[in-house]
Amino acid sequence: MAAPRREVLPLLVVVLVVACGATPSDILYRVQEEQPPNTLIGSLAADRGLPDSGHLYKLEVGSPYLRVDGKTGDIYTTEIPIDRETLRDCRNLFDGDKCFLEFEVSITDMVKGIGSGPRLIEGRIEVLDMNDNTPQFSSPILTLSIPENTHIGALFSIPMATDRDSGTNGVAEYSLSTGPDADQLFSLQVAVDSDEKLPQLVVMGNLDREKKDSYDLNIRVVDGGKPARASSALLRVTVTDQNDNAPKFERSHYEAELSENSPQGHSVLQVRANDADTGTNGEIDYILHQASETVQRLLRIDRSTGIIYVKGLVDREEESILKFSVVAKDRGPNSKTSKVVVTIKVRDQNDNAPAIEIRGIGLVTHHEGVANISEDMPISTAVALVQVSDRDEGENAVVTCVVAGDVPFQLRPASESSNDRKRKYFLQTTTLLDYERVKYYRIEIVAVDSGNPALSSTNSLKVQVTDVNDNTPIFSPALLEVDFAEGNQPGDRVLDVVATDADSGSNADLAYSIIEPTATRLFEIDANTGEVRVKNLLDREETERYEFRVAAADKGLPSKTGTATVVVNVLDRNDNDPKFMLSGYSFSVIENMPPLNPVGVVTVTDNDKGENARVRLFVEPDNGKFLIQNGTGTILSSISFDREKESTYTFRLKAVDAGDPPRSSYVGVTINVLDENDNAPYVTKPANSSYTYLSPGTPLDTRVEVVEAEDIDSGPNAELVYAIEGGNPYGLFHISPGSGEITLAREFTGKHNGLHRLVVRVKDRGKPPRHTTALVHVFVNDTKSNVSLIEVLVGHSLYTPLDRDIAGDPNYALAQRSNILYGSLAGIAGVILVIVAVMVIRHRLQKDTKSGYQAGKKESKDLYAPKQGPKNGKGKKVKKGKAPKPSKPLEEDEEAGLQKGLKFNLINDNVNDSPRIHLPLNYPPGSPDLGRHYRSNSPLPSIQLQPQSPSASKKHQAVQDLPAANTFVGTGDNNSTGSDQYSDYSYKANPPKYSKQVGDYAHAAAAGYPHVAAGYHRDIRWTDRVW
Repeated sequence: MAAPRREVLPLLVVVLVVACGATPSDILYRVQEEQPPNTLIGSLAADRGLPDSGHLYKLEVGSPYLRVDGKTGDIYTTEIPIDRETLRDCRNLFDGDKCFLEFEVSITDMVKGIGSGPRLIEGRIEVLDMNDNTPQFSSPILTLSIPENTHIGALFSIPMATDRDSGTNGVAEYSLSTGPDADQLFSLQVAVDSDEKLPQLVVMGNLDREKKDSYDLNIRVVDGGKPARASSALLRVTVTDQNDNAPKFERSHYEAELSENSPQGHSVLQVRANDADTGTNGEIDYILHQASETVQRLLRIDRSTGIIYVKGLVDREEESILKFSVVAKDRGPNSKTSKVVVTIKVRDQNDNAPAIEIRGIGLVTHHEGVANISEDMPISTAVALVQVSDRDEGENAVVTCVVAGDVPFQLRPASESSNDRKRKYFLQTTTLLDYERVKYYRIEIVAVDSGNPALSSTNSLKVQVTDVNDNTPIFSPALLEVDFAEGNQPGDRVLDVVATDADSGSNADLAYSIIEPTATRLFEIDANTGEVRVKNLLDREETERYEFRVAAADKGLPSKTGTATVVVNVLDRNDNDPKFMLSGYSFSVIENMPPLNPVGVVTVTDNDKGENARVRLFVEPDNGKFLIQNGTGTILSSISFDREKESTYTFRLKAVDAGDPPRSSYVGVTINVLDENDNAPYVTKPANSSYTYLSPGTPLDTRVEVVEAEDIDSGPNAELVYAIEGGNPYGLFHISPGSGEITLAREFTGKHNGLHRLVVRVKDRGKPPRHTTALVHVFVNDTKSNVSLIEVLVGHSLYTPLDRDIAGDPNYALAQRSNILYGSLAGIAGVILVIVAVMVIRHRLQKDTKSGYQAGKKESKDLYAPKQGPKNGKGKKVKKGKAPKPSKPLEEDEEAGLQKGLKFNLINDNVNDSPRIHLPLNYPPGSPDLGRHYRSNSPLPSIQLQPQSPSASKKHQAVQDLPAANTFVGTGDNNSTGSDQYSDYSYKANPPKYSKQVGDYAHAAAAGYPHVAAGYHRDIRWTDRVW
């Protein structure tokens, strides 16, 4: 630190000002701005001739820029540098004005104590400017317009540069640099006006706009600092048409006074300029020039009249002088300008009431507006430093200050300064203070200025009188007895011991302690609150009574102590929880068990005795599903279990004893419901009405279909086994027992063409097992272009009994064996027909020869009538109760021809069987859609079976369709296509949980449903008519 002091001390000057009305107590230091931290500014002890020991120096005003050594009074800079340009009181200074930083230091004689009263030293630090700012032009590009044919020697003002520094560090000089084309045309001249350097451009040659209309020059500004700082700007000169005369102000300088708080729109003064030109060249606009932000915020100028108006609130305390320039500019095509300086002094109004600042002084500190002072302090002890100031000036700033009310305090001047605007006083006592009589005072200080009308203000301070330590702490009562139950937790509160002290502050701040060391092993006491807590577990059976002493000591000097006796009686308490034998219980029950049957038994004990050991059990949450018997601990169910709805039940048992307060414990209980095989499987895929197409050349092991089923049971009851129960007489198909996948086991032959209906049984492994049945339709043919015909076959299959196999073409072998016989018979029949024909012709010729044509004779039967059916239908009789055939429609001949061509074969095995259709399926690709043709006259029955339908014998079984969502619709050659999307019939089935998909198909008439039976006859009748 020594080096910085040697560098700075030559710059520091201590001046004791004794002239011009100042008192010898004023101290002035000078220091350059931007000094590093801990730079020594001055030493108050050395400068004032005060001793450097036995005194306390304290900085009252001057932070955060200054700090003071408490012993020597040396004043140093801090980490926050002093920047002359940013100090609040130095921001709007004009050139030549000085910048001051005020400080105050109090000195307290530590030998005599606080009663001797502090001394207050005031001073100022003049902050000297250093060259830390570069002069700057208002813009990097400056423009200047000069008319052509301007006479040589004419002057044109260039915008000035500004520098935040002052004095020699401000703007010092300007220089101009020109190019070869302007070297002989322009030069620079700097004029001085009111300590301002005004750059001017001098025209040195003739300007011709037609030859060159603009010139770019470089202007440079340099300040006077060491080292110097400089900057430059581009000066662009534009040559314009001639404008002979520039505006000229009537006065060289304008001055005016403006009262602060003047209203907006108030006119301050008017500047006037004249222009000898005529027309637009003589019309003038007025503009504020180089005005500070403050001037632009407070004032505005009328461009046409030059009247300056108030724009914002003018406050003299913020800005006492407004100085700026006004430029007059004509409106000619090559406008000319002139400038004038305007100074406006703001006149004070008594608009500021006095300000009263109360702060601590010396060793007396204030906290939240409260000053503490001991009752044994002598008279004239300073309690606070009161500073009264007024921001106004003159008589408006002369302030009178007094203490209001009847209090033992008064004001005494703290310094000999003659500054009426800012006066300082000590607030000191006038009599001895007595804590026992008055513990605190509310002091109100009133300040009134000398304005007309006068303004006043008040401020107050609370003085807290502190007591000396002259009282001993007292316990009331001195014997403290308390009952405390055993089974406590360490740290539990036993009791609070409270002592009182008539003193205050630290003299009444008590610290509690336990005197006996043996008691401190079991008990502890909070030193601040007196709360006694137990450190360990107390057991009444071990010790029933404890006695020890406690002490309360204040923190005064010297300390005083009081004592009391504490007795603790240990009481018995319910300190044991009920305890379950196990930490958790798990029971298993069979589903469908009737309600109110035992589920399990729990055991609970309590180590307490009497009422504390009497335990009651509760189920939580109590949703009514389970009960528990108190005494036996037996858990009963109030519901019948269904594993498929809920497989596990979890709840808690709560055991509560009869103690006061009661104690409780909990245990978790889990009830697992064991499965019973009470649900049959149900098929989800494929739909009974769907089919899969295969060509005769399909290779072995080809996947045909996958039967998918689910069982909502669990374990073995949900393990499914798949088997083909019917419809596979040739062993063509094989099904995987585990996955339900159906594959081709044998190759197809000609007799296998047609529809195959596989009856698949899905059975679970429950005991006893449950099963369901599904239909898988496979259509084998070279083509499936006639989809409607396939739909008819699948639809007919749905009401064909399950014990009958539908497996390809049943007439294939018979047709092969009959071909030879038919050929032979056809030859013999042909010969016979020829012979008969010859005989008939001869007979008719003979007869006609005899008798001729006989009118009215009935013709013989139509030789072209269609045959009644194939031979294999011979001998089969239609059921007697069947409705008679309807009359032939107009298309009967066409239908008969189609029947004959397709060789439909209708077989009725007996009277009670449903009809079956066997079709030869090798038909040409262009065949008509026969299924759709005949469906228009003979609709398929709509089969809807309900789970409640009565059952018949197993011989007559039908398949109940799956829901429509399970219908599989194929898009490829080997995919099944559901008939539902092509027909008008829907096979609806929404089986409930326990319904079977294959049930006994009952005769409606036998079951008492005649209208249903009639429907069956009606629906089957069409088969005999069509086929």
